[in-house]
Amino acid sequence: MSTSVAIAPARSPVKGWLAVLAVTLGIFSLMTSELLPVGLLTPVGSALHVSEGVAGLMVTVPGLVAAFSAPIVTVVTGRIDRRIVLAVLIGLMGAANLASGFATNFAVVLIARFLIGLSVGGFWSIAGGIAVRLVPEHQAARATAVIFGGVETASVLGIPAGTVLGDLSGWRVAFAAVGALGLFSVVCMVFLLPALPTEESIELRDLPTVFRSNTALRLALALTFLMITGHFLAYTFVRPILHTHGIDEHATGALLLIFGVAGICGNFLAGTLVSKSLRGTTIAIAVALATATTALALLDTNTVTAAALLILWGLGYGAVPVTFQTRVLRAAPATPEPASSLYVSTFNLSIALGALVGGAVVDQYGPLSVLWPATALVLAALLILALSRRTARQPSGGARYSSA
Repeated sequence: MSTSVAIAPARSPVKGWLAVLAVTLGIFSLMTSELLPVGLLTPVGSALHVSEGVAGLMVTVPGLVAAFSAPIVTVVTGRIDRRIVLAVLIGLMGAANLASGFATNFAVVLIARFLIGLSVGGFWSIAGGIAVRLVPEHQAARATAVIFGGVETASVLGIPAGTVLGDLSGWRVAFAAVGALGLFSVVCMVFLLPALPTEESIELRDLPTVFRSNTALRLALALTFLMITGHFLAYTFVRPILHTHGIDEHATGALLLIFGVAGICGNFLAGTLVSKSLRGTTIAIAVALATATTALALLDTNTVTAAALLILWGLGYGAVPVTFQTRVLRAAPATPEPASSLYVSTFNLSIALGALVGGAVVDQYGPLSVLWPATALVLAALLILALSRRTARQPSGGARYSSA
């Protein structure tokens, strides 16, 4: 890993926090953009004459591209001012969403989704580590939590809000609105962020070294892969799943909004619980996800019972980002940037594979069928966590790890 220190001028706390909020808005619009198709698969597929399984490629493509672009963009742009890199990536996302809103065939949408994946991987990897450069040192941890809160809020609130907008005004309007929000966040970053010359750059050879030498990090990434893949196997197709249960089309957006509110509650709850028991919080997440997906597969639900299950599911998934980000950082305190890059890649690869496999299963066996492999992957994560209790206490290389 190469390092070159650049001394930034002192900044007032107010300007620093305005910069933090600008980055948070950017990452919120970016992650909402990546996952927006979850709530719009049916109308997009119908308008562009593709099946719901094929429409799931709108989630697969950006997730897969983001998984590979996260370390590559970070390395390639290593000598460029981070403010410029972040603004360009968000601007690319905004333009791609506007293009999606005007697309007349599915191929154009997939090209736009490719560009969004490129933006997601690069932005998320860089944005997570710049809080310490924007605010006073004693506020850095809080600022980092706020920035990652943009990821969380997008996952649990941005998708439902976009779905409601799509139901009311059409899916094209929803895509265009997210694009416009992204372009607005570019303006905010240009005016509110200070110059951010490179302080530390990651080299590609750092990543396999960190992965091989750290047992606790490998455990964290394995749990992330299984749970996120399982979640998106089912959640990508939650709209057709609800329709199979007879839920009215117009009630779907409201149910996803309920999921989002529950997710925000899960986020705050996890923020309290991870400091007390990281392991216990991880187990609770797995139990919540597996219970919700199993019940949706077995029970004949109506709007009320579906809402109850989505609340449970939302509470579980809402706790995922803060819990697994904490697990990764505790596993690799001496190498946070390479570890975070691996985490971003794993998270987005899981989104892509979950949507891809889920699409094939849905087209072959129907929407409810994806709930079973989703449950199996979450239970596999739970089993690995149980078996790893004695072997993941201390990562090699002297980095201390406080909890499996």
